Amino acid sequence: MGRILVIGVFLALAATGCGGGDGPGLGEASPPPELGAGWKTDFSTRSVSFDEFMSGGPGKDGIPAIDDPRFVLVEDADFLEDREPVIELVVGGDARAYPIQILIWHEIVNAVVGGVPVAVTFCPLCNTAIAFDRRVDEQTLDFGTTGNLRNSDLVMYDRQTESWWQQFGGEALVGELTGASLEQLPSRIVAWADFRREHAGGRVLSPETGFSRPYGQNPYVGYDSVDSSPIFPTRNADDERLPPKERVAFIERGDDAVVVPFSTLREKKVVRVEVGGSKLLVRWRPGVASSLDDAEIAAGRDEGAVEVREGGRLVSFDQPFWFVVAAFRPDARIVGEEEAARSSSSPSSGQLAPSGQESWPRRGYLAPNA
Repeated sequence: MGRILVIGVFLALAATGCGGGDGPGLGEASPPPELGAGWKTDFSTRSVSFDEFMSGGPGKDGIPAIDDPRFVLVEDADFLEDREPVIELVVGGDARAYPIQILIWHEIVNAVVGGVPVAVTFCPLCNTAIAFDRRVDEQTLDFGTTGNLRNSDLVMYDRQTESWWQQFGGEALVGELTGASLEQLPSRIVAWADFRREHAGGRVLSPETGFSRPYGQNPYVGYDSVDSSPIFPTRNADDERLPPKERVAFIERGDDAVVVPFSTLREKKVVRVEVGGSKLLVRWRPGVASSLDDAEIAAGRDEGAVEVREGGRLVSFDQPFWFVVAAFRPDARIVGEEEAARSSSSPSSGQLAPSGQESWPRRGYLAPNA
């Protein structure tokens, strides 16, 4: 493992216009040099102002995606502790586990699961773990990191057109594919012990990535302190309906969006919600370590695991920090105590069903020597 070096300097949080809109106009025709240098992107086509983006520290591919992932059988994965969080993705009966201890250093894995080209993504600044189908129309895209942020969230790019994509929501914002959306696939964060038990024949992303990184260590120690603000500026930062880093189950169906706070789920275990006409069951259980708490991910405090189901079937959702939802979907409804109380009247074990530091490191600022 390479030693950790501080390779950047703090970016001013008051970057002009970042995280805010600029009215109906789209601002300058080209991005500022710190955002646009070295790109082949069609910057004349975009749906948001360049003022909404800011550099997160590293440049293009400064946080390297994994493009040739290796997987090992569950029985051969001896590098994970029971409580460690992994992203579970099952496509066509093909079950894969993507350890957060690896994703926290790479943020994107391009792979094929069950015959479907997928991008499994994780933005540690937002706690957003989202899996996408990489196909748009009849084209299969490969994704990397731009090094830029919007509302503190990862901005990806596809290598085919170099269009810029927002991870939260999966929409292309800049470039040839502006307006296109990626299909989100049902996935969830679970404890390694649970994945191992439910998917004995599954496979796990190997730490043999071709990169030298201290997998298992958390470079964002203490970042998820619930009352702390995000490092980078975000829209609607004054929305105090929930603490900034309260984890929530976020469910979006068309124009309708709902959040269920983890604090409510810890108390009620099960909450029933209706979103966009769909009746859904949101369930929580303990046993999953936070990846953004302790220096060793496996030692993080227990944040638990969440799943969302419709008619017994796992559906797509996300579990970001509240500030992310406040920035991107401020109209989202928050499940209140009254609704949660009605939901908890149904008996439940709370078990998930099988799926079928004062100054935190800035994103990308801490990177090991290669």
